[in-house]
Amino acid sequence: MIAALGMYDLPSLRPANDRYWSLIRSALGYGPVELTRDAEPWDIWLNPDLLFAQACGMPFRTRLYGHVQLVGTPDYGLSGCPPGHYRSVFVARARDSRGLADLSRGTFAYNETTSQSGWAGPLVHLEKMGLCPLSGLETGSHAMSARAVAEGEADFAALDALTWLMLKEHTKLGTELRDVDATEPTPALPYVTSGTKDATAVAKAVRHAINALPPRDRNALHLLDLITIPAQDYLAIPNPSPNMVKQLIP
Repeated sequence: MIAALGMYDLPSLRPANDRYWSLIRSALGYGPVELTRDAEPWDIWLNPDLLFAQACGMPFRTRLYGHVQLVGTPDYGLSGCPPGHYRSVFVARARDSRGLADLSRGTFAYNETTSQSGWAGPLVHLEKMGLCPLSGLETGSHAMSARAVAEGEADFAALDALTWLMLKEHTKLGTELRDVDATEPTPALPYVTSGTKDATAVAKAVRHAINALPPRDRNALHLLDLITIPAQDYLAIPNPSPNMVKQLIP
């Protein structure tokens, strides 16, 4: 069996994630002893032996739906978001006073084209405003997108609100970058399990683990609760238009 918590697994947070998984496993009564950290996300999500992992909203609606079961959605208590929701935060260099319209005439750093918070959500937001970045820079992660902006390789980026919060807590990027704007909230990154596992039992174990986490770990991981959000809410989230995508990826 496989378990992974790679979405919010900064080096400084790995001990807390390990303890979180240990509590889930203890409540379930089975599962791998250690979290998988050396495999590609798609290899984890599509593995028929997947017991527990966190997916992203865009991969869920575009490819994972029908292959995995929703376990539930963690609630991180993010500002401006309903329970179990998150948003993308547009960031620019702290000394760059341009607004989003002017920034969009430059280079947009994004983690990957399968990301809801780093790609789909922000592009839909820009498109509604009649904006489109002049060029795009794929970085591979939210942290690398933030770093690309801080170092002048890109003009702006959009980061998962929780990742941005954690980067501000654990790195210097909070002083090097500033908030510019934010997208509308959408359902946050869901926990999933394979179609062959008992999703109800896994959800029960997750709720037990969240309640059993020491306050220091709960605060570090920003975990408040596990929310039930229907799959249809994820499937209804829009994708960027083909025209927008073609302008950034010819």
